Amino acid sequence: MLAETICSAVSAAGLGIAAVTAYRKRFLAATRIAAYSLVPIALVLTGVVQWVSDIAFKPSVWLGFGLLGLAWLLFMTTRAIERRGVGTRKERKAAAQAAQRDAVAPAASAPSLGDGVPALQPQAKEKPKQQTTAAGEDFSDIEAILKKHGI
Repeated sequence: MLAETICSAVSAAGLGIAAVTAYRKRFLAATRIAAYSLVPIALVLTGVVQWVSDIAFKPSVWLGFGLLGLAWLLFMTTRAIERRGVGTRKERKAAAQAAQRDAVAPAASAPSLGDGVPALQPQAKEKPKQQTTAAGEDFSDIEAILKKHGI
Protein backbone atom coordinates (compact mmCIF):
# COMPACT_ATOMS: atom_id res chain seq x y z
CA MET A 1 0.00 0.00 0.00
CA LEU A 2 2.79 2.41 0.89
CA ALA A 3 4.78 1.51 -2.22
CA GLU A 4 1.80 2.23 -4.45
CA THR A 5 1.29 5.63 -2.83
CA ILE A 6 4.96 6.55 -3.26
CA CYS A 7 4.95 5.48 -6.91
CA SER A 8 1.81 7.52 -7.56
CA ALA A 9 3.38 10.60 -5.94
CA VAL A 10 6.57 10.20 -7.98
CA SER A 11 4.54 9.93 -11.19
CA ALA A 12 2.47 13.01 -10.32
CA ALA A 13 5.61 15.02 -9.51
CA GLY A 14 7.23 13.92 -12.76
CA LEU A 15 4.20 14.94 -14.79
CA GLY A 16 4.25 18.33 -13.05
CA ILE A 17 7.90 18.82 -13.97
CA ALA A 18 7.07 17.79 -17.54
CA ALA A 19 4.30 20.41 -17.66
CA VAL A 20 6.68 23.14 -16.46
CA THR A 21 9.26 22.04 -19.04
CA ALA A 22 6.64 22.15 -21.80
CA TYR A 23 5.60 25.65 -20.65
CA ARG A 24 9.22 26.71 -21.26
CA LYS A 25 8.91 25.54 -24.89
CA ARG A 26 11.18 22.51 -24.46
CA PHE A 27 8.73 19.97 -25.81
CA LEU A 28 11.21 17.17 -26.55
CA ALA A 29 12.59 17.24 -23.00
CA ALA A 30 9.04 17.52 -21.58
CA THR A 31 7.95 14.44 -23.50
CA ARG A 32 10.96 12.48 -22.26
CA ILE A 33 10.28 13.52 -18.63
CA ALA A 34 6.62 12.54 -18.99
CA ALA A 35 7.62 9.13 -20.31
CA TYR A 36 9.93 8.52 -17.35
CA SER A 37 7.34 9.72 -14.87
CA LEU A 38 4.70 7.29 -16.15
CA VAL A 39 6.91 4.24 -15.46
CA PRO A 40 6.31 4.03 -11.65
CA ILE A 41 2.52 4.16 -11.95
CA ALA A 42 2.65 1.63 -14.80
CA LEU A 43 4.63 -0.75 -12.56
CA VAL A 44 1.99 -0.38 -9.85
CA LEU A 45 -0.86 -1.08 -12.24
CA THR A 46 0.80 -4.16 -13.74
CA GLY A 47 1.47 -5.67 -10.30
CA VAL A 48 5.25 -5.58 -10.50
CA VAL A 49 5.51 -3.48 -7.34
CA GLN A 50 3.40 -5.97 -5.39
CA TRP A 51 5.51 -8.85 -6.70
CA VAL A 52 8.76 -7.08 -5.75
CA SER A 53 7.49 -6.30 -2.25
CA ASP A 54 6.43 -9.94 -1.84
CA ILE A 55 9.86 -11.29 -2.73
CA ALA A 56 11.83 -8.61 -0.90
CA PHE A 57 11.01 -9.92 2.57
CA LYS A 58 11.35 -13.67 2.08
CA PRO A 59 14.69 -15.28 3.07
CA SER A 60 14.24 -18.10 0.57
CA VAL A 61 14.07 -15.56 -2.25
CA TRP A 62 17.32 -13.93 -1.09
CA LEU A 63 18.93 -17.37 -0.87
CA GLY A 64 17.88 -17.95 -4.49
CA PHE A 65 19.39 -14.62 -5.56
CA GLY A 66 22.58 -15.54 -3.70
CA LEU A 67 22.78 -18.86 -5.54
CA LEU A 68 22.19 -17.10 -8.85
CA GLY A 69 25.04 -14.73 -8.02
CA LEU A 70 27.32 -17.64 -7.12
CA ALA A 71 26.48 -19.42 -10.38
CA TRP A 72 27.21 -16.25 -12.34
CA LEU A 73 30.53 -15.79 -10.49
CA LEU A 74 31.58 -19.37 -11.25
CA PHE A 75 30.62 -18.99 -14.88
CA MET A 76 32.58 -15.75 -15.29
CA THR A 77 35.61 -17.24 -13.50
CA THR A 78 35.72 -20.21 -15.85
CA ARG A 79 35.42 -17.89 -18.86
CA ALA A 80 38.29 -15.73 -17.60
CA ILE A 81 40.50 -18.78 -17.03
CA GLU A 82 39.61 -20.11 -20.47
CA ARG A 83 40.58 -16.81 -22.09
CA ARG A 84 43.95 -16.77 -20.34
CA GLY A 85 44.74 -20.08 -22.02
CA VAL A 86 45.31 -22.06 -18.85
CA GLY A 87 44.33 -25.59 -19.72
CA THR A 88 44.80 -29.05 -18.33
CA ARG A 89 48.13 -30.45 -17.25
CA LYS A 90 48.46 -32.38 -20.54
CA GLU A 91 47.88 -29.21 -22.55
CA ARG A 92 50.49 -27.26 -20.56
CA LYS A 93 53.01 -30.09 -20.96
CA ALA A 94 52.40 -30.26 -24.72
CA ALA A 95 52.81 -26.49 -24.98
CA ALA A 96 56.10 -26.65 -23.08
CA GLN A 97 57.39 -29.38 -25.39
CA ALA A 98 56.36 -27.37 -28.44
CA ALA A 99 58.17 -24.34 -27.05
CA GLN A 100 61.27 -26.48 -26.50
CA ARG A 101 61.15 -27.64 -30.13
CA ASP A 102 60.78 -24.05 -31.28
CA ALA A 103 63.94 -23.08 -29.37
CA VAL A 104 66.04 -24.59 -32.17
CA ALA A 105 66.64 -22.32 -35.13
CA PRO A 106 65.66 -23.87 -38.46
CA ALA A 107 69.27 -24.33 -39.65
CA ALA A 108 70.84 -24.99 -36.24
CA SER A 109 72.03 -28.37 -35.06
CA ALA A 110 71.54 -27.65 -31.35
CA PRO A 111 69.12 -25.64 -29.25
CA SER A 112 69.96 -21.97 -28.99
CA LEU A 113 69.34 -21.82 -25.26
CA GLY A 114 72.86 -20.71 -24.36
CA ASP A 115 75.93 -22.50 -23.13
CA GLY A 116 74.42 -23.42 -19.78
CA VAL A 117 76.50 -20.94 -17.78
CA PRO A 118 74.30 -18.83 -15.51
CA ALA A 119 74.66 -15.11 -16.13
CA LEU A 120 75.32 -14.35 -12.47
CA GLN A 121 78.41 -16.56 -12.17
CA PRO A 122 81.72 -14.75 -12.58
CA GLN A 123 83.45 -15.93 -15.75
CA ALA A 124 87.14 -16.48 -16.22
CA LYS A 125 89.17 -13.26 -16.22
CA GLU A 126 89.82 -11.96 -19.68
CA LYS A 127 91.94 -9.14 -20.90
CA PRO A 128 90.22 -5.76 -20.79
CA LYS A 129 90.77 -5.32 -24.55
CA GLN A 130 88.79 -8.45 -25.30
CA GLN A 131 85.88 -7.30 -23.13
CA THR A 132 85.70 -3.91 -24.82
CA THR A 133 86.00 -5.55 -28.23
CA ALA A 134 83.16 -7.94 -27.44
CA ALA A 135 81.03 -5.09 -26.17
CA GLY A 136 81.88 -3.06 -29.27
CA GLU A 137 80.83 -5.92 -31.51
CA ASP A 138 77.51 -6.17 -29.70
CA PHE A 139 76.88 -2.48 -30.26
CA SER A 140 77.86 -2.72 -33.90
CA ASP A 141 75.32 -5.50 -34.37
CA ILE A 142 72.67 -3.37 -32.72
CA GLU A 143 73.63 -0.36 -34.82
CA ALA A 144 73.41 -2.48 -37.97
CA ILE A 145 69.93 -3.69 -37.02
CA LEU A 146 68.79 -0.13 -36.27
CA LYS A 147 70.18 1.14 -39.57
CA LYS A 148 68.48 -1.70 -41.40
CA HIS A 149 65.13 -0.59 -39.98
CA GLY A 150 65.85 3.07 -40.66
CA ILE A 151 66.11 4.15 -37.05
